[in-house]
Amino acid sequence: MRAIRQHAFGGPEVLRYETVPDPEPGPGQVRIAARAIGVHLLDTVFRSGDRDRLPYDPPEPPTTPGRETAGIVDAVGEGVDPAWIGRRVVAHLGPAAGGYAERAVRDLTAVHALPEDVGFEQAVAMIGTGRTALMVLEVGPVTSEDVVIVPAAAGGIGTLLVQAAKRAGARVVGLAGGPVKTAQVTANGADAAVDYRADDWTDRLDHALDHVLDSAPGGREATLLYDSVGGDVGRATLERLGPGARMIVFGWSSGRATDVSVDDIVGRSLTVSSALGPSLIARMGGLRRLETRALEELAAGRLAPAVHTFALADAGEAHRALEHRETSGKVVLLP
Repeated sequence: MRAIRQHAFGGPEVLRYETVPDPEPGPGQVRIAARAIGVHLLDTVFRSGDRDRLPYDPPEPPTTPGRETAGIVDAVGEGVDPAWIGRRVVAHLGPAAGGYAERAVRDLTAVHALPEDVGFEQAVAMIGTGRTALMVLEVGPVTSEDVVIVPAAAGGIGTLLVQAAKRAGARVVGLAGGPVKTAQVTANGADAAVDYRADDWTDRLDHALDHVLDSAPGGREATLLYDSVGGDVGRATLERLGPGARMIVFGWSSGRATDVSVDDIVGRSLTVSSALGPSLIARMGGLRRLETRALEELAAGRLAPAVHTFALADAGEAHRALEHRETSGKVVLLP
């Protein structure tokens, strides 16, 4: 089969498209012939080998990266019912990686069967990105009383958060980089979209909030911030929150978390919560529950992920584009 192999830590150029042996499923496992493969921003950090930015040590090269795949079962291991062969499935591969390949193996207990009317690209987006979005929404539930700021609103998670907030009846201001992405944010349902690459973006944000607040019952200030960017963007959006508002942190793609002080929290009665970590996942009933719910939301049409596709052979270009913020929605590789 063809797969992406990484023989050293470094930039996107270390990802090579090579021929390797097909993996064989072990006891309790199935092999999935991939139709869509998920790419996560964390994959780029694993590729770089930057241990200071990782939750655990990266796999040592040579390795095949990638942790999300959707496709058709084409082989089963000992103890697995052969009836699984030919079924449409999606799976998160866990920390073992091996996803950037035409075939991957996974324990049957981690595999989800897919209805015929659910696309592979959308399913692979929801198995990781969708479950994270649901974690964020459980930590910071949104109601029709909220005025929400969503940085990175054109990204995989941001797209889903905007949809969920609008479905709940909230008013939403989304931030994104460049006019193409802000247009996508507006088309996704946000009440306003702001280009945070513009020199005067904070003024534009204030104008957007003025518009949204004037049209909201009671003329409230922003009440909820979903922060995955951090840095200066996170700080500027935090300053637009009103008394008693909530801030949900689930990453810092800028490279540093938003600077939040005790004075910020106490002075404005803010609630700052994290939507990260294994202990939180355990309290929510585990990853399997979140994955199942994400796929149910997809099948019901309540959440619709945006995807940005690349050929599997172009995984290095996909990484480069993702790192340079040139993608929108969930990045997906097609074998």
